[in-house]
Amino acid sequence: MYLSMRGILIRHIAVACINGIITLIILLIAPLGLTAVITNTIMVVLSTLVTSAFVDGVVRFLNPGETEMLRNAQAQKAASVIPNRNYDELDRRP
Repeated sequence: MYLSMRGILIRHIAVACINGIITLIILLIAPLGLTAVITNTIMVVLSTLVTSAFVDGVVRFLNPGETEMLRNAQAQKAASVIPNRNYDELDRRP
């Protein structure tokens, strides 16, 4: 699956925010101070963002063939485009 850098960043931020919301809900149930809850939630969001970006980089490093296949597919698609024909040069039989 090919995603642009913008799509990858949005995916990482979405995962981090979802983890942060889950953590916030869990920590609000626990008898902690508000400062501890906010601090822990922010740390979970940041650590999830960094971890997901790191893991995505590792996957890209270990799977370089997918990028090469995508490049080859794009090159083949460009090469397979049929050129426009000049219909004035067609051999028409009466």
